[in-house]
Amino acid sequence: MAKHLDTGKLGEEMAIGHLRQLGFEILETNWRHKRLEVDIIAKEGDLLVFVEVKTRSYDYFGKPEEFVSASKQQHLAQAASAYMALVHHEWAIRFDVVSILKGKGGEFQIELIRDAFFPGL
Repeated sequence: MAKHLDTGKLGEEMAIGHLRQLGFEILETNWRHKRLEVDIIAKEGDLLVFVEVKTRSYDYFGKPEEFVSASKQQHLAQAASAYMALVHHEWAIRFDVVSILKGKGGEFQIELIRDAFFPGL
């Protein structure tokens, strides 16, 4: 497997563990609808949360969370809409980003950014 795919998979596993430690209930991972994908779908209390995980080995070109483009946000919104229709979810949702940066010493910095964006605004 390519190194960037290994890094991404490791990042998603770390994000799942981090979210669980914070009390999130993980409902789905790598949930797909047609060509759309959501890294993690979770619940925090009664709130449905769609989580994008961004993992980088360095931040020369910006922090990991800065790579969630407007296009990616729109795709996440479309996937969220499909998921909500599937599970008949009609209350509040949130879009979060888990930013993971590998430090020079091999340690990882993990940050949860709640309400990272709201598509369409």
